[in-house]
Amino acid sequence: MLVAGCSGPVDVAAPTPEGNARTICRDLISHTPDVVDGNERREIAHPSPYVAAWGNPAITLSCGVARPSGLNAASECFEVNGVGWFSEKRPDGYRFTTIGRKAFAQIVVPDKYVPSDPLVDLSQVINHHLPVVQRCV
Repeated sequence: MLVAGCSGPVDVAAPTPEGNARTICRDLISHTPDVVDGNERREIAHPSPYVAAWGNPAITLSCGVARPSGLNAASECFEVNGVGWFSEKRPDGYRFTTIGRKAFAQIVVPDKYVPSDPLVDLSQVINHHLPVVQRCV
C-alpha cells in the first residue's frame, strides 16, 4: 500500500550493498511494515530493493549503507527493542545507523516526528532479517 496525496515519490539515494549484504538487505526491505509510526509507505522515485519510506516528510530506511564516518569504538550505542543504534543529529532531524549487524541499515527521521519513535516499529523486522554480529554494550 502506498500513501495517496503525498507530494510525489521520495527521492532518496539507494545504497549499493556488497557481497552477502545484498541478499540480507533485500530480505529486510521486503519485510518492512506498510505503516511506521502511524505513517503509510511512500513510493520511491528511483525504486531500489534496499530502500523504503513512510510519511510526509519521509522517514526512510536504507540497508547496505557505508559505515558512518563518526562511528568508532568510543561511539555511544543505545538499544531500542534489542537493536543497537548510533545516532547523529542533522539540521532537519536525526540519522540512526544500526551497530553490530551483518550490514549497516540507516533510518532518517525528520524533526516533524521527534519525539515519536519509528525505531520501535522497525526494530522487530531488523531483529528478524538483519543478523546480529555483536550486541550493543
